[in-house]
Amino acid sequence: MQKIAILYDASQAVLSTFDLDEVLQRILVIARDYFHLQNVAILLLDKDTDQLCTRSQIGGEKGFDDVRVSIGTGLIGAAAQKKRPLYVPDFTKDSRYKPWGKKTRSELAIPLMVRDEVVGVLDCQSENPDHFDSETVDLLTLFSTQASMALQNARLYSLERRRASQLEAINTVARETTVVLDVKELLAKACEKIRPAFEVSHVSMLVKEDQDLVLQAHHGDLTLRIPEGGKVSAEAGLWGRALRESKTVIENEVKTDPDCVSIYLESGSRMCIPLVSFGQTLGVLVLDSIRPGSFSVSDIQSLESVADICATAIQNAHYVERVKHLAYLDGLTGIFNRRYFELRIEEEVERSRRFSSGMAVIMVDIDQFKRLNDEFGHLLGDEVLRQVSSIFSQQLRKIDVVCRYGGEEFAILLSQTSQQHALGVAEKLRRMVDSWQFPGVPRSVTISAGVATCPDHGSTREELVKAADAGLYAAKQAGRNCVREASSIEQRRALGIGR
Repeated sequence: MQKIAILYDASQAVLSTFDLDEVLQRILVIARDYFHLQNVAILLLDKDTDQLCTRSQIGGEKGFDDVRVSIGTGLIGAAAQKKRPLYVPDFTKDSRYKPWGKKTRSELAIPLMVRDEVVGVLDCQSENPDHFDSETVDLLTLFSTQASMALQNARLYSLERRRASQLEAINTVARETTVVLDVKELLAKACEKIRPAFEVSHVSMLVKEDQDLVLQAHHGDLTLRIPEGGKVSAEAGLWGRALRESKTVIENEVKTDPDCVSIYLESGSRMCIPLVSFGQTLGVLVLDSIRPGSFSVSDIQSLESVADICATAIQNAHYVERVKHLAYLDGLTGIFNRRYFELRIEEEVERSRRFSSGMAVIMVDIDQFKRLNDEFGHLLGDEVLRQVSSIFSQQLRKIDVVCRYGGEEFAILLSQTSQQHALGVAEKLRRMVDSWQFPGVPRSVTISAGVATCPDHGSTREELVKAADAGLYAAKQAGRNCVREASSIEQRRALGIGR
């Protein structure tokens, strides 16, 4: 009758649910209650590492939640290797194997088999010596057959459900790439979709920039060692190997790998997939798990599909960005055009208002440029425009913007700057042009400039441009080849300017 009861309960465990963790828990409860065990555990086989890893246990001592046993090692590993139950009646009299825990006196390890293939081990321990008689061993072995079926069914169901989730994530990322052209936004969305579908702790997108990788986007629970937008060497760690070998690499024991560079404090295992499009390596998709041994080669194909989609999307976004960038460039001088100036001045005014930081507009005009064209020809005039543009670009900071506003007129935006500094910059540019030897031009070329700062001379695009234009007009009236500061808002209003 006991055999029938155990088989019935085991069958119920098989049929009642397909959730793997729930099946494991029910198997353990049945084993514990029917056979009066202090501790019972199920270890599942990781085929990639050929190790048995604790998946679920009841009553175990502290520190045994993450036991990993190699095939052939210890009582559990030997049972898996020999594909038959192994029993130690009393560890004080048998020194061949080490007990599971300090209190364990007798232990029975039964391989869980599916079609003659080991999928795991049911390990039963007792604090009493000689706890398992031959009938109990037979019953537990019979029970393990039902338990093996339950595990296999649950694992197959879990695998199918996971594959469906992964396929949905791949399709979602693919759909997003058709509507999102901003690289950062696209990669952030991809990270959000990948993480739950592949059941990892953190997903990161590292994009190449010269000899470095930039953390462009990430999503997960782990603690970052570097800020978003931070850089790591493209040659270092696991991602360096993935880039050099142009293939996916897995490290299931991050903390024991001396070459592994960690960007998260709690990483236990990692997978790195190169982002490659049309033969060009653009970066790395990095997946981290808090648990060692989390990654399987069976996940590689799906993740490489995601990586390919992301790489193509990055390439497309870069192409769109280049096309957009070209629309903002002046064809003659190669610097930004008036369209870009109009875009950026609104951003700079808003930033100045929000952070209470100064910004300035400098309007510049090449003096008597029409006469220069008439005397020396338009080809030489074009070369003067190019060289003046080059002087401005070389003398300004990277955060500043120089644009060809139209004809021989230029507009310059200075970020995070004071009135005094802006006047100094304008004067430096004037001196540089005045002293420059322009090939083919036997006389000096000079510029005039008007300077307006926010909020001293205005707090909108219209006010600042008008103020800088008024300063430029004043410089022309003063005899050219000079810099003039715009009048204050109050002065201009008193004179009727800018109304």
